[in-house]
Amino acid sequence: MTRSKPRIAALLAAWNGMTWLPAQLDSILGQEEVAVTVTVFVSVDQSTDGTEDWLGEQAAGDSRLVLLPGGRFGSAALNFYRLIRDVDFAAFDFVSLADQDDVWLAGKLRRAVDWLERRDADGYSGNVIAFWPDGREMPVDKAQPQVAADFVFEAAGPGCTYVLRNRLAVALQVFLDAQVTPGGGVFAHDWLIYAFARARGFRWMIDSQPHMRYRQHASNQTGVNAGLRAFIKRATMVGSGWAFEQAAIVARVVGTDALPPISAWLGGGRRGLIRLSLHARQCRRRRRDQLLFFASC
Repeated sequence: MTRSKPRIAALLAAWNGMTWLPAQLDSILGQEEVAVTVTVFVSVDQSTDGTEDWLGEQAAGDSRLVLLPGGRFGSAALNFYRLIRDVDFAAFDFVSLADQDDVWLAGKLRRAVDWLERRDADGYSGNVIAFWPDGREMPVDKAQPQVAADFVFEAAGPGCTYVLRNRLAVALQVFLDAQVTPGGGVFAHDWLIYAFARARGFRWMIDSQPHMRYRQHASNQTGVNAGLRAFIKRATMVGSGWAFEQAAIVARVVGTDALPPISAWLGGGRRGLIRLSLHARQCRRRRRDQLLFFASC
C-alpha cells in the first residue's frame, strides 16, 4: 500500500543535453497538482557540451537532484539500463523514466499514480503530443487495446511516459542484474521493459490522454513515426530483417519464445513467418499496423 504522499524516483538519461535540460528539469521538479515527492536521478553519457558540469552544479544546490557517476554507454537504452540497475528503489513507491529533451505537462505524475492505484496496475504509459522546432504539433496515439503478443513486437508507447510501481521496478532491476549483456542486446529499453512486464504477468495500462510534449529534433535516437522519411526508415528496418531480429531477441530474453505463435515463427524459417502472419491481430495493437505486419511477414 502506497503512502499518502507517494515518493517517485525519476530516472533521466542525458547526453549532450544542454539545449533542452533546463526546461525539462523545470517541468519535472515544478509539477503542479501533484501530491508526490520527486527525486530525479541523472546518468550522463560522456558529453562535450558541459552537461555533466551543469547538472553537478544543479545537484549541489537541490537535494531533489542526484547525479550518478559519469560513464560511456553509447545509447539511451544502455544508459537507462544503468539507471535501473544502480538506483536503490527501496525508498520509492513508483519509478518514472524521463528523456532529457521533452516537457512534462502539469499533473503528469499525479495522473499516472492515480491510474496505477485505482486500477491496481503495475505499469503505465500514455499518449504524447509531438512537437517540432517549426511549431508543428501532432498527437501520437499508442493507446489501442493490448493484444496477446503485442509486447514481443512493439513497446507500449514512448518510454519517457513510463511509470512503474515499485514491485515491477524491483523485479526489472533483478532481471537486468542477472544479465551478462545489459538488456540482453535489446536496442530499445521501452520495448524490453514493456515486454518484461507483460511476460511476467504484471498489469499494464495505456492512457489515451497525453500529459507530455514529445520534442522532435535531428538528434532524436528514436522519434515519432510521422511523415514519409520516418515511414521509409521504419520500412527499411523491417525489410532488412532488423526489426524481426530484435523481436526474436525480445522473445528469448523475456522467455516467451516457447509460446505459440512465437515458437512456430522462431523455429520455422519462411514457413514460420507465414504462420506468424496469420496471427497479425495478436502481434500489433493498431489495425493499420496489423495489416503492415501481415504484409511484412
